[in-house]
Amino acid sequence: MNLPGRLIAGLVLVATLPLLSVIGMAVWFGGGGSILFRQVRIGRFGQPFTMYKFRTMRNLPGLPLTCEGDSRVTSVGRFLRASKLDELPQLWNIVLGDMAWIGPRPEIPEFVDMNDPLWQQVLQLCPGLADAASFAFRNEAKLLASAADPADYYRREILPRKLQLSLDHSMRRSSSR
Repeated sequence: MNLPGRLIAGLVLVATLPLLSVIGMAVWFGGGGSILFRQVRIGRFGQPFTMYKFRTMRNLPGLPLTCEGDSRVTSVGRFLRASKLDELPQLWNIVLGDMAWIGPRPEIPEFVDMNDPLWQQVLQLCPGLADAASFAFRNEAKLLASAADPADYYRREILPRKLQLSLDHSMRRSSSR
């Protein structure tokens, strides 16, 4: 993985330690329990890794996706999600080399199809904190809330478009180098 990017992520983690501490306390007091949310995601070459985020939801049964208005999301969690501050612990994933600053967002194993040619191409790339699909689908929770079957809609409609955007963006980046 990119050593300068990993070093910068480490420096940003150190520099934001006071902010991370305040967010951690807000998560703790806003719902108790674990401050960090850990989830297995699929990374480069189909390798699983543990991705970190600030916990934004109560530990209740539900979909593996979050729709707008999901009652599991805490009030602190709503703010963290809207501001994207819940993603800050992924800087640690960058330091570890599991992720990069820019690249396709890593997906949970349930939605990854290793036999799909689109997935095979995307999994050649290092997953990242953000990419073009992250911005294009910033309203994903709203789209999912309007679907009769959110998981099916995500799998059939949203995910293929996100994968193609990720590939298109990575091709543009590599051709401009």
